[in-house]
Amino acid sequence: MQKQLILVLFTCLISCDNGNLNTLADLPKALNEASGIETTDYSDLIWMINDSGNASKLFAVNEKGNIKKELNINAENNDWEDLTSDDKGNIYIGDFGNNNNNRKNLTILKVSNYSLNNSGEVAVERILFKYPNQHKFPPKKKQLYFDCEAFFYHRDSLFLFTKSRAHNNFGQTSLYKIPAKLGNYIAQYTSTFNTCSDMDCWITGADISKDGKNVVLLSPRSVWMFTDYKGTDFFSGTVTELDLNQNSQKEGICFKNENTLYIVDEKAHGFDGNLYTLKLH
Repeated sequence: MQKQLILVLFTCLISCDNGNLNTLADLPKALNEASGIETTDYSDLIWMINDSGNASKLFAVNEKGNIKKELNINAENNDWEDLTSDDKGNIYIGDFGNNNNNRKNLTILKVSNYSLNNSGEVAVERILFKYPNQHKFPPKKKQLYFDCEAFFYHRDSLFLFTKSRAHNNFGQTSLYKIPAKLGNYIAQYTSTFNTCSDMDCWITGADISKDGKNVVLLSPRSVWMFTDYKGTDFFSGTVTELDLNQNSQKEGICFKNENTLYIVDEKAHGFDGNLYTLKLH
């Protein structure tokens, strides 16, 4: 009995201390590999997806982590990695995970706002794109800069933040822009930012505040906040690193309101798989 108590206390020391994060809910098994999170202006629910190897479903949960709705999306889950929404309540699914940097079918799926209230299978529009500076599939190992797990909608465009797979340069992320409408595009490169060199610094989620004044990027151990930027070159302004004092496989981030973020991590080794909030002020 004493050994069991010690084990429980030890487990809690590992899993219950979430640093600066406030744990709202332990997500259900259906969302063990949650990879994206988003809110919309027309719903009090929180929308989530799982990444590759999971069903093509869009989930809506409450702050207790209870699933309130599941939508079957009429598209393959090649590697769904992030969610965003526009000012009309349409949701976009980023099917652009590209671990091996060899995909030629990078896609963003647009789910119309009225479909979010439907049941059954949901049709989507497809936005196809490619990177202007990728010429080999895959490129050389030192040029593995074309994975992506983060994007958001802003002013009729979608802004993508890449995830580096290049050894000793995992913290490099490049910003690209494409139109948020049906079509096949060559993404427009804007600029590049470096967090640090190790895997704890690669970018796995992104969002922009409703007023367009704050951009946040997520890594396993930090949130990077960008303010006072010029136009849509979000890397041109002031940068603040918010250390979460907790390292886990964090996969999704979005604004709950101007002062609070939602963050979600994937369950790994029996730990985490939670929905959190983070206060900015």
